[in-house]
Amino acid sequence: LIQLILSHLTVPDLCRLAQTCKLLYQHCCDPLQYIHLSLQPYWARINDTSLEYLQSRCTLIQWLNLSWTGNRGAISVSGFSRFLKVCGSELVRLELSCGHFLNETCLEVITEMCPNLQELNLSSCDKIPPQAFNHIAKVGSLKRLILYRTKVEQTALLSILNFCSELQHLSLGSCVMIEDYDLVASMMGAKCKKLRSLDLWRCKNITESGIAELASGCQLLEELDLGWCPTLQSSTGCFTNLARKLPNLQKLFLTANRSVCDTDIEELAANCTHLRQLDILGTRMVSPAALRKLLESCKDLSLLDVSFCSQIDNRVVLELNANFPNVFIKKSFTQ
Repeated sequence: LIQLILSHLTVPDLCRLAQTCKLLYQHCCDPLQYIHLSLQPYWARINDTSLEYLQSRCTLIQWLNLSWTGNRGAISVSGFSRFLKVCGSELVRLELSCGHFLNETCLEVITEMCPNLQELNLSSCDKIPPQAFNHIAKVGSLKRLILYRTKVEQTALLSILNFCSELQHLSLGSCVMIEDYDLVASMMGAKCKKLRSLDLWRCKNITESGIAELASGCQLLEELDLGWCPTLQSSTGCFTNLARKLPNLQKLFLTANRSVCDTDIEELAANCTHLRQLDILGTRMVSPAALRKLLESCKDLSLLDVSFCSQIDNRVVLELNANFPNVFIKKSFTQ
């Protein structure tokens, strides 16, 4: 009963309560209280001393969130390494978003000390050098990998895709060091058959060829972000191909692609009936009639973003809202 009550306390409260008596000290230091530990809310106060203090309590930890921590030398590479060497063996999920202390040594330690790792978030870790990401390929059990806004380069990424065939969720949004996204998409199609969500936001050079390879090989995809991808043009049939090859799609982001047209929307209506969310912000080519077909066919649709779509004015939005009250239709105007 004491353990259950203590499970509702925050980390600072557990530390305070541990000072009251020997019995509560034992309960507050029990590793079972630290199976899931998020230090992100305390990012400004976490340092090497904090990790050393928590080390003996985290021997059974499975989920660890150190996002935002370690700025200005608060966490050293040696301090992070010492912690993982003691506490990394049971880790399944590791969140390190915006961890500016991370370098190649840290990635090497992660891959050596966390053999059971399934989820790794390195988004916006901009101090990790491009080639260092090669170490991630050693973690063959990975199912979720977030590399958003990192400097991962193409050779390292291809190695990761080749050896981490269990990947189900992958984020490569705004990864500017990748030279040929078509080659990357081809590797995904060949090796990542279990992929369910993929973020390619702002990828600068993927074409209809890469999309075709991706759609043919990753047919379990449920979420796909192709927002702000300037090299994709509807006239090549890339979006039509996606709709026909990926019937399980639930979320599709085609944000700021001005070429998206009625044909693409009609193909989605005909083939992707499980669609829950669609973003076509910024296109001038989609008509109210095509949207009606989509809304009639996709009964699970709950969010439709038609902001800055010039053919979809306020009157159309009000009419669609009246006919499809279960769908939130987002519309931002230029005025």
